Amino acid sequence: MRERRVFYFTAFVRAVTTSLVGVLIGVYLARQGITGAALGTIVSAGLVGAALAAVVATFLADRIGRRRFLIVLAALSVLGTIAFAFSTSPFALSAAAFVGMLNGMGKDRGAALILEQAALPSTTTSGGRTQVIAWYTMLQDLGHAAGALLAGVPTLLEATTHLRGASPHRATLLGCAAIGLMAVVLYSRLGADVEVSAGRRGPGLAPRSRGILTRISALFAIDSLAGGFLTTALLSYFFFERFGVTEGVIGALFFGARLMNAASHLGAAWLARRFGLVNTMVFTHIPSSMLLVTVAFAPSFAIAAVLFLLREGLVEMDVPTRQSYVLAVVQPDERTFASGITNLVRLGAWAVAPVFAGALMNGDSMYLPLVIGAAMKITYDLLLWRAFRGIRPPEETAA
Repeated sequence: MRERRVFYFTAFVRAVTTSLVGVLIGVYLARQGITGAALGTIVSAGLVGAALAAVVATFLADRIGRRRFLIVLAALSVLGTIAFAFSTSPFALSAAAFVGMLNGMGKDRGAALILEQAALPSTTTSGGRTQVIAWYTMLQDLGHAAGALLAGVPTLLEATTHLRGASPHRATLLGCAAIGLMAVVLYSRLGADVEVSAGRRGPGLAPRSRGILTRISALFAIDSLAGGFLTTALLSYFFFERFGVTEGVIGALFFGARLMNAASHLGAAWLARRFGLVNTMVFTHIPSSMLLVTVAFAPSFAIAAVLFLLREGLVEMDVPTRQSYVLAVVQPDERTFASGITNLVRLGAWAVAPVFAGALMNGDSMYLPLVIGAAMKITYDLLLWRAFRGIRPPEETAA
């Protein structure tokens, strides 16, 4: 229980900074005159760094030690954020984003999450697994909501201090680094219970697990490639350029979105108990993609905001159910590798797409990434349901 509480709290703290940085990056770079393809490249650099950390976590973290690895991850995030705050050239910004693993998605999906996810099922039963993960992901989205709300801090600083231009954003980024130090402290207090015993370390997989992970990872790649067209950084840039709203308004919008995400996670656990994990994943996700298309063509910010919030109330229902499903269909000693591979695939696909999305977001084509991302997500949902509707987790088989 102690480790579970630490993971709950670190997930919340990490989500606050991830969300805040995700909302601010697009506007921060735009205020420095960096837009379009260069903006997309910087966002991709941060995601590439996160993907590389996920690779190491997947293959080596159990051998290095989960506690030690989590501390290093948190420290690198702090250092990279500080460097990003003081960088001005596209190259320096890309390098800092890479080292700090800055996540332009605005949602925590990195290497730390891989290890925390792998450890959580051991703290509960098969029947309680989805509920525990739902609480974990709900706390993440509450952190995402708090981070989005804090994105209004630069506007407040500009109004109440002498800071102007990009300086309020720079001060806010340094605040994120300070918050990130809390994770370093909390991870240092973890005990030996979070570690994998020496006899069970390694990425070996049973043939059945290997087949399932290969197929589901290929589908996750499609979903994440679509998600890379819809990062928080690019969506905030869309609202900023398309409707001319301020950072404070955008932050409030994403605050509402994250609250909708958080509430939906417990709803997803309730639906999964009645209709199954795969059905819940698919049939809540498709309507959310349809709503996203309407956001792309909304005539005003007010209408776009309402449609966007409705979409956010559905889009995250597949997160706890997806995580629970992956961890349920493999053996307990395969969970770090399974969590790592599936998250790594998602991070890799996220890292590729923003470059293309940024190149498309010019003038009259500002809406194209939203439409392309929605179409790809619907394709993923249909393929996922066809491939995995017959493979059930233990609790559904028993029922």
